[in-house]
Amino acid sequence: MSLLDEARDLAPDLTELRHALHREPEIGLDLPLTQAKILAALEGLGLEIRLGTALSSVTAVLRGGLPGPAVLLRGDMDALPVQEDTGVPYASVLDGRMHACGHDLHVTGLVGAARLLAAHRAELAGDVVLMFQPGEEGQGGAQIMIDEGVLDAAGERVVAAYALHVISLGAPTGFAATRPGPMLAASDAVSVTVRGRGGHGSSPHTAADPVPALCAMVTALQTAVTREIDVFDPAVVTVGMIEAGTAANVIPETARFAATVRSFSDASHAAVRAAFERTVHGVAAAHGVTAEIDYVEQYPPTVNDADEAAFALETARQVLGEGHVFEAPKPMAGAEDFSFVLRNVPGAFLGLGACPPGTDPALAPMNHSPQAVYDDGALPHAAALLAGLALRRLGTPLAAESAATPAPSPQE
Repeated sequence: MSLLDEARDLAPDLTELRHALHREPEIGLDLPLTQAKILAALEGLGLEIRLGTALSSVTAVLRGGLPGPAVLLRGDMDALPVQEDTGVPYASVLDGRMHACGHDLHVTGLVGAARLLAAHRAELAGDVVLMFQPGEEGQGGAQIMIDEGVLDAAGERVVAAYALHVISLGAPTGFAATRPGPMLAASDAVSVTVRGRGGHGSSPHTAADPVPALCAMVTALQTAVTREIDVFDPAVVTVGMIEAGTAANVIPETARFAATVRSFSDASHAAVRAAFERTVHGVAAAHGVTAEIDYVEQYPPTVNDADEAAFALETARQVLGEGHVFEAPKPMAGAEDFSFVLRNVPGAFLGLGACPPGTDPALAPMNHSPQAVYDDGALPHAAALLAGLALRRLGTPLAAESAATPAPSPQE
């Protein structure tokens, strides 16, 4: 029996857990309901469990039957401040909260992996650290768990770390992908306040209008990115919010805009920040106003170790079937705080298709959408893939999945 066959036997229990998590989504670092469901699901597996102090994390260590190193598997737990609009029978019962990014599948997949690994404990030459992490959606929960010792929870530093992320579009259920090098972008949040001198809209020469200065900054930033950042090491600057004024005939004292900045290497990250700050201050000076910049570096790029990415691709082929795995041709501009883990230990981050049957993967609502729906059928794939990564990394040979049928290549 293959690992995926074993995981399919767990499907009813995994689906029940996933639906329970989805009905009661929690946001941020304090997730007591989610933590309780995880602890209940791990009962009887013989794990060494430690709870977080600065956040409601769960760290569980599964000891193998043979001596060897430790590896880490991560599943993020938190939801988003989104009002669900899916119509599924297990929809969120908490207003303004939804597992719109599929973290309920990540938690469930990691629980499934724990059960599979416990069944193969005697074959494990080493230990597995199971990292159930709150606060991925902007609160940096991974770094907090690192500070609390998750990487050394088995008694020694883990030698490799793996995580996966389900995607609601672009790939059918059960297709997996990763790549060496950058997999996801760094993410920065920037807020700029432009200060001028207010006045009457009929007499702009008596004021110092921050509005045209702000508009010039927005367009100049786009030019700076295209002229100063290497096209083969790109960056993205998107201004998503602008605020200014209270009436058509009033020149406001201040104007404000907020942007997200994405980059894929430390070099482009430093270059785009320098260009951003210089451009904003230069335009402000040219318009006779001032600018205050609040530049918050949130997550670094998620960079896969080349050897671990190759290992993850081969493991996925053995677990899911040759025709269900491909090397991603390019990184995505989303961001992930698993990046902090990969800055400390080698590892790989993978994508896993979870588009429901009957839905065109090219047109399905994307992660974070109020209409995003994920296929329960992806749960055995997630559990088997995570467990396979740990088993194979600790020296256990896998029985390849032979029942997977070839399918057309998924959309990029």
